[in-house]
Amino acid sequence: MTEAKRPRVPREKAQEIILNAAEELFYQEGIHAVSVDAIVERAGMNKMSVYRQFSSKTDLILAYMTRKQDVFWQEWEESIAKHPNRPREQLIQFFADLAERATNEQFRGCCFINVAVEFPDPVHPVRELVCSHQKRIRNAFLDRTTALGTANPCELAYTLILLMEGTYADSQTYGTDSAAIRMVPAIVEKVLDQALHN
Repeated sequence: MTEAKRPRVPREKAQEIILNAAEELFYQEGIHAVSVDAIVERAGMNKMSVYRQFSSKTDLILAYMTRKQDVFWQEWEESIAKHPNRPREQLIQFFADLAERATNEQFRGCCFINVAVEFPDPVHPVRELVCSHQKRIRNAFLDRTTALGTANPCELAYTLILLMEGTYADSQTYGTDSAAIRMVPAIVEKVLDQALHN
């Protein structure tokens, strides 16, 4: 008796399975360290199925990064929404939520910074996506620091971005139980209050 033919997975479901597998591997191990074969194995699908959904590994990376963008902005909006029309509290909340995520054992830092290190060519599509995302972050912080009414909103925005990126780096250098990460919301509060009183 012959083995029953495996039912074909619908296109959208196949994309989700492959992307889920790629996301897990890319985030935990890095882009270049993960082969298409490893993604195929994790997804439980054949290589032809992967290339049927994504024409190249670069396309798969871009889809992964786009998903990560969506996650970042969802987290940003959730933090901001907790304190409507109160930019000081919104920014403190964002860093409190970031500190909570950064102390999770599965946290591997900022995937955009991680990917930027792996793709130094400024005209590579992946690097261009990272730069576009970082510019959007800069604008989002600048919008909140401008709403705060400080004397130098641009300087404050960059200060906060550096604190955010420092949190990412600290989690990977010293571990997710870092005392410095737990102190970040209080540090941000002091930075904001100093900016408001200058």
